Amino acid sequence: MLGNNPADENPSEKDPCDALIGRIKYLFTDEFLSSFHPMSGHLRAALQRKGGLYGLVPASVIAACDTKTSNLCKLLNPEVESKPFLALSLIMRAIPRLSGFVVTSKGQLSIQKQNPYPTEIIESSDIQQCSTESILVNAIQIPASLDETIQPVTLDISSSGYYLDVIAQKLGVTDASKVLLSRTIGKASSETRLYFAASESLVMELLSDHANVKDFHVKGLLNARASYFCGQEIYGDAIMASVGYTWRSKELFHEDVSLQSYYRMLISKIPNGNYKLSREAILTAELPSLFTTKANWRGSFPREILCTFCRQHQLSEPIFSPTSIPLKASCKLPRSQKKLKVTEAAELATEYTNGGSSNAGDGESVGLESSFRCEVKVFSKGQDLIIECSPKEIYKKQSDAIQSASLQVLSWLNAYFKDLGMPLEKLNCSADALGIRLTSENFLKEFALCQSLHNVQQCGNQGSKLSESKSTNMEYTLSGQDVCLPNIEGSYSGVCPSSGSLLCISYSVSLVTEGGHTKELIESKDEFEFEIGNGTVVSTLEGVVTQMSVGQCAHFNMNLPPHEFILAAVDDPARIVSLLSSEICSLEYHVTLLRVTEPSEERMEQALFSPPLSKQRVEYAVQHIKKSSAKTLVDFGCGSGSLLDSLLDYPTSLEKMVGADLSQKSLSRAARYCIPN
Repeated sequence: MLGNNPADENPSEKDPCDALIGRIKYLFTDEFLSSFHPMSGHLRAALQRKGGLYGLVPASVIAACDTKTSNLCKLLNPEVESKPFLALSLIMRAIPRLSGFVVTSKGQLSIQKQNPYPTEIIESSDIQQCSTESILVNAIQIPASLDETIQPVTLDISSSGYYLDVIAQKLGVTDASKVLLSRTIGKASSETRLYFAASESLVMELLSDHANVKDFHVKGLLNARASYFCGQEIYGDAIMASVGYTWRSKELFHEDVSLQSYYRMLISKIPNGNYKLSREAILTAELPSLFTTKANWRGSFPREILCTFCRQHQLSEPIFSPTSIPLKASCKLPRSQKKLKVTEAAELATEYTNGGSSNAGDGESVGLESSFRCEVKVFSKGQDLIIECSPKEIYKKQSDAIQSASLQVLSWLNAYFKDLGMPLEKLNCSADALGIRLTSENFLKEFALCQSLHNVQQCGNQGSKLSESKSTNMEYTLSGQDVCLPNIEGSYSGVCPSSGSLLCISYSVSLVTEGGHTKELIESKDEFEFEIGNGTVVSTLEGVVTQMSVGQCAHFNMNLPPHEFILAAVDDPARIVSLLSSEICSLEYHVTLLRVTEPSEERMEQALFSPPLSKQRVEYAVQHIKKSSAKTLVDFGCGSGSLLDSLLDYPTSLEKMVGADLSQKSLSRAARYCIPN
């Protein structure tokens, strides 16, 4: 029994109003009560409520926990997506058409089956009335006012009671019918939601016969922090809890939501925070500025981070459009038109390479290598274009082009979250600089909650001794003035990192008070690998390790990052909050350089030369060929012929090119790629 009504398989094919009525009716059937549907868990729990609440199911639960009901409400009013309470009005207005089957309680947003369930159905549904066992669930209370701090709360739920009644008490309302639920937060399997109370005026408005449910105007203080989490409008104080019924079991599911998990969810909403969490190095790692090689990348890949970001912010999945570009496509003069002679040695080498089956004179075209470029587009749920990134850079591998384009979008998003208050003109200029076309109106509409949080919190932080840094302004860089000079210890081994090297360090980060009277370990790793030269770690740490050799240790102090990062890294944020509010603190780093892996020749060239050395060689050769009007060129030590191959793409006076090398294998490869079509 999965709780699926065959008649509802394609509810959108019916009139949405009729389909909604049919769905609500099915939810209160005898058959549905014993199913494994999450909604049936609430129905069974409602039968354990006492007195006049017996059997009453909050309408908000139906709207939030039954996907088909939710989708039908969105068909009737698309604004339900961002304003979940609007679904309640649609549900309550459907009840009169179910007269004789379900009823409502006067003045309450609750629904009840009119005729009692048969005894055998209740018994088969394993409803226990007598158990008094308590379940303690840790949750988080998020005040609407940003002057108030977020606090942990404990929900004491009786196994024979209804957990929403407990949450209602915490929110200061009389019963669960006034508790509204957000969509789930986090993973698809998560039961973490935000719970908030409907005001008396909102309850009366939802129960009234409005001609147009789109005209609701909610009075009250928008809870910017809670709204930012779920992408829906939350008003008043809210409770974040992970509790509810699932498809997997008839038992109540619950797990703790701690202050640490709250702050980890908070920083995961920005690309840099997501990357830090994937590396489990919140105070050390940084989203790299450059995608070099898949082998050297650590943590979640840019494409994965961008997809996660879009899901978290209720956007459509990003669209990646890689394009294959033949390397010779940009040539001004096709190779087939170049009158270059192929040396006898090259012809023999070609015949040798191809097993004697063909040579340059056979007319068989040599396959051209391709390079790749990738375009990325991000759309809203309504398919309005928000971001379009069309990088000009090309890459040898399609996967690298996709990852690099994704990273470019993420880099711009990081810049936006770093300065949410930037003027529109600056916003567009910063996008243009990275090859990003921004649809400003659509972008600002989708991220209005971020703006709201930024504006409100700016005011809320004034005068606070421990001012929470802007919850979405979580980028930080540290200049030389923010760090004490490092103290490096140990003998010099001579093995030092260079740009492009892959390093492995061990480190610890502690929060220390002024004078060193108190010291709390926050983060540590026995081994942590990263590539140097592309911003993979906080800049100060990278600057320190470049001064070290393998086996040496260093320790230094840095100013604090935004508090969200620290609270996401520690196991006991409450203690750290107290410390931060009463003392002047800094971060103390202890680092040991364990090993250094030198970069490949290609990576070294990429890190040290801009443009790449190979391109500089070609440009140098072309310049001198044109200057001398040379007809013949000999490349001693030609290797695989990369220089000769590149010169074929330039219109020059050359009529003949010769490559000489000691390696027969290299000559064979050179002949294969350098013979014109």
